[in-house]
Amino acid sequence: MTTDAEIQSALPALGSGNVAVITGGASGIGLAAARRLAAMGLKIVLADIGGARLDEAAGAVATIAGDGGVLAVATDVSQPDEVDRLAEKAFEAFGGVSLLMNNAGVGNNPGKPWENRDAWKRLLDINFWGVVHGVEAFVPRMLAAGKPGLIVNTGSKQGITTPPGNLAYNVSKSGVKSFTEGLAHALRNEPGGKIAAHLLIPGFTFTGLTEGADEKPAGAWTGEQVIDFMLAALVRGDFYILCPDNEATRPMDEKRMAWAIGDIIENRPALSRWHPDHKDAFAAFMES
Repeated sequence: MTTDAEIQSALPALGSGNVAVITGGASGIGLAAARRLAAMGLKIVLADIGGARLDEAAGAVATIAGDGGVLAVATDVSQPDEVDRLAEKAFEAFGGVSLLMNNAGVGNNPGKPWENRDAWKRLLDINFWGVVHGVEAFVPRMLAAGKPGLIVNTGSKQGITTPPGNLAYNVSKSGVKSFTEGLAHALRNEPGGKIAAHLLIPGFTFTGLTEGADEKPAGAWTGEQVIDFMLAALVRGDFYILCPDNEATRPMDEKRMAWAIGDIIENRPALSRWHPDHKDAFAAFMES
């Protein structure tokens, strides 16, 4: 495992005393990030829907960072004014932000493309627009500070291979992927800019979004494993932080992604991996 000293030597933004803002920070990957970064000496701003879960998370992180090292801000990331208020509170409390982790997300399935418009909009407002709102609220000030900074947006493999099952979630995470790619390009072309953007692509992870699971499934990673992998990838300078899990290896993921883009190149039917005329060819491709 990459040591804290190695991480902080390679990534000045994660130096002790710096500030990390984490949305969706009350559980799962977000809470795991908060705990790990607090242990590295960072001050933590936890943002999530207000309530007992956020209060409990802040208390847990405070046992690591100390009471003065944690700020909990009840935030609905779908609302730009609430994310603006989050930024105001973060900069007011700590003076600067060096890591923004746009991690808040929901997975409740609103159904078919022609169903439940309001539920579709709600999911997209959180999963996609929540990321945009975070960038809008924080990046101008981070750029103006002229200091090294990191932005990590949480995507999903479902935003790349887009499997059937939860189309709205796939759409939202496809949007996060495209947005983060464009954000990275814009930031590296910003004169004097010292901020880098990265796309976190978790594998099967046991979080608050894990449907029908009260305990971690054997195939899933923990949030802590995802954050350890993320930090090592950031040290390497990876933009696409593609996490494996206990079921899917990187070679398996690469083949699935290659097949997905091959649908366009080969002019196959949409989502041919699940099409009856192409399922056998996909299986042979995975075994080759």
